[in-house]
Parts: sequence; C-alpha cells; structure tokens
Amino acid sequence: MTHPSILIILLNYRTPDMTLRAANAVMADMDQLNAEMIIVDNASGDGSFDRITAIAQQRGWTQDNRVRVMGTGQNGGFGAGNNFGIRQGLSDGRTPDFVYLLNSDAFIDPGALRVLLDFMLRRPDVGFAGSRLRGDDGAPHTTHFRFPTIAGEFEQATKLGVVTRLLAHAVIPMPRTEKPVQADWTAGASMLIRSDALRDIGLFDETFFLYFEETDLCRRGSMAGWQTWFVPQSTVTHVGSVSTGMKDWTRTPGYWFDSRRHYFLKNHGRTYLLGATVARATGAALWRLRRLVSPRPMGEPRWFLTDFLCHAIRANLPQRGSPIPAPYSQPLPSQTFAKDSK
Repeated sequence: MTHPSILIILLNYRTPDMTLRAANAVMADMDQLNAEMIIVDNASGDGSFDRITAIAQQRGWTQDNRVRVMGTGQNGGFGAGNNFGIRQGLSDGRTPDFVYLLNSDAFIDPGALRVLLDFMLRRPDVGFAGSRLRGDDGAPHTTHFRFPTIAGEFEQATKLGVVTRLLAHAVIPMPRTEKPVQADWTAGASMLIRSDALRDIGLFDETFFLYFEETDLCRRGSMAGWQTWFVPQSTVTHVGSVSTGMKDWTRTPGYWFDSRRHYFLKNHGRTYLLGATVARATGAALWRLRRLVSPRPMGEPRWFLTDFLCHAIRANLPQRGSPIPAPYSQPLPSQTFAKDSK
C-alpha cells in the first residue's frame, strides 16, 4: 500500500473555535498524506455549523473536497457522530484504508498522525492505534487501558494501595511507558483505525451516548483478532472533556451510568454486571470509611455512590413503554462497514 488513504473525522459539539484550532493543527499532517477530513457537527444548535463552514471556506480548506463540513441533524452521541462521518467515505465514494478519529479539544503535534500510520503499516495485525495525550499544562493524561472487570471495578473504587498491589493485573489504567505497548483499549481522542477491522466488526455501538464506546469497539476488535496499541511517539495536547463538561461535573450524568451498564451487560451478561456493580459499590463504601479516619479528597463527583446505587436499582425495575433501541451500526449502502456491532 504505497499511498494509503485516510479519512479524518473531527467531531464538533458546541466548540466551533476549538474545532477549527484542532482542524488547523491536523492540516499540516494532511499535506504530507493522502488524507481528507470531515468536520461533523453533532447538532450543536448554536451556530457551530455555519461558523465552521464559513471559516473553512475562507481558509480554502474545502477546495477539492479536502475538507467537508457536515451536520448529523441530531445528537446521538460520540459514537453516532463518528459513525455518521465514517459512513460518508472519501469524496470520490471510496472507502478509506484508515479512519482517524480526532476530538475537537485535541491538537496534534506535527507528525503525530504520520507516526500512527507508519506504525500500523509495519504491523498489519494492529486494528487500532492511539496517541499519547497530555494536558494544555503539559501534564500527561492516562491514555491506554485494560478492559473493565469485576476486580478492576473494585480496585478503582477502593483507591487503596494494598488493593492496587494485590490486583495489579486488573488495574484499568496501564502504566506509563515511552515505548509502544499493546493495550486492551485506548482513548478515542486521537485514534487511527484500520478499515479492514471495521469491516470485520462494524462501527461504534450507538447505544452508548458517551463513554465506553471505544472500549466496546476495541473489545470487539480484540475478539476478531485485531490488536490495539498505544504509540507514545504520537503526541497530542488534549484539553479534555470540553464538550461534555466532565472536568466540572458536580454530579455524574445518567448517560455515564447507562453506558457502563450497557458495556457490562452486552459483553458479560447480567450476572457479571451484578458482580461488577457490587464490587464497585463495596469498594466505594470502603473508600468512604477510610476517609472518616484519614480525610482525603473524594476524587469523584458529589453523590456518586448514591447516584450509582439508585441507577442500578432503577435499571432493574420493569420499564413500561420503553422505546426499542436503534440498531448499533446502520451502514449506508455505499459503504462496506456492514457488520452489525451487537
């Protein structure tokens, strides 16, 4: 594959100026690659689409369909927005060899996309490759992870060093490294995906509105034989959770609990979900007991445990008139990503 084609998907939700900054940063890498970009406005409703379109045209980005600005018409979440962009394909109707996902609050260093591409060209068994993320203050972000498990849920909630040492194999965030390393999943803020992997497993599961969607995608890839790698030589500044407001959460939104429940229920079944829920609640209770003895920052939004337990209880009550969920991955007839992601 001498000149592999890349389709860059840049998803915007009410962050037009930041999206334009992210697009400008990736343009330098596009100049050296066979790449096109689609800026997808996820039904922002704040004038984002018109502003981005106008500035992209003023800057000459839209010439020869190098950059296209499109609107989804409705906000179905992170996975649905990216699926919309992926389904558009290249401007000539072809399916790209690779898809690159970039958050609107992620600004790539020069060559970051090329590093991911070169790595994947050397490793045909790799379906997903993610960058090293750092904050705008230079602080490293956790970027590569193990899949969530019952043990991992307990360790994450207890925040106790002795538990972390005993369950080191299950700790969800993986240790920092300066070398490429295989991971279970990596953050979707800057992720290169091989289209052959999407042909095998389908697109994002649109039941996830936000969170756990890239975890699920990489898990399906792993089950189909596609590896996920963290490539720290590809570096990206990530402001982090600007569209979702996660950094400023006073309480955890319901969609986070919904996504967590769906991930465990879909991938492991109801009994495992119950075990993971009990493990998380038990660990959270132990952490609160420790704070009575040795006061420390909570490290999670207010009322998290109460909201977590209430959600778990409500989710198991009979629901009348619940809408039938939309299919996880509805491909366009012109696209080859036709596998259902269930």
